[in-house]
Amino acid sequence: MLSESSPQEIKISVFEDNDQLRESLGQLIDNSDGLHCTGAFADANQLERKIAKAKPDVVVMDIDLPGMNGIDAVSIIHEKFPSIRVLMQTVFDDNDKIFAAIRAGASGYILKKAQPAKIIEAIRETYNGGAPMTPSIAEKVLNMFRIQTQQTHAEKIDLSEREKEILTLLVKGKSYKMIAADCFISIDTVNSHIKNIYEKLHVHSKSEAVVKAINQKLI
Repeated sequence: MLSESSPQEIKISVFEDNDQLRESLGQLIDNSDGLHCTGAFADANQLERKIAKAKPDVVVMDIDLPGMNGIDAVSIIHEKFPSIRVLMQTVFDDNDKIFAAIRAGASGYILKKAQPAKIIEAIRETYNGGAPMTPSIAEKVLNMFRIQTQQTHAEKIDLSEREKEILTLLVKGKSYKMIAADCFISIDTVNSHIKNIYEKLHVHSKSEAVVKAINQKLI
């Protein structure tokens, strides 16, 4: 693993903080025809340096990483290395994180419990321009967008600058505590703002708010 790759091979970099999973995924990639692991990293710190060194075609990114999380990392990759495609991995099919990752620029989303053959298939599909998702995640995405398409796109939503800032942080997958810290306000104030955001968007959950923000380009 991590040796020089031949030109025709698809180059993959892995970001996974679990040592055993990271090692096994790297071996799985290297043992698959036409794939080569050019980097296996325990975190996304110094992300741009790691990407520049590994030169991947596809990044397999754990959504929950120490330090910089996977959602922020995919956002940077999408901006700084637009030709690189990112396949997100996570243990749970969490609605909020799914949409935050998609909003940040992820190409696909697969659960870690997927069979090895499915993971390799998803990597190939991602490289070839597809948007692979495990069935449970695809169903959640379709359902959430179906809910939002029932809303009129002509609806005028007047959010304050602070509400837009908080909604942006929600879309990025930030917790209420993290939002409070980022905005230098109390959690009670965050709760108050989010209550107002829900009322203005006519939604009842964080997931609905995130999808509506994406669909109607509110941020």
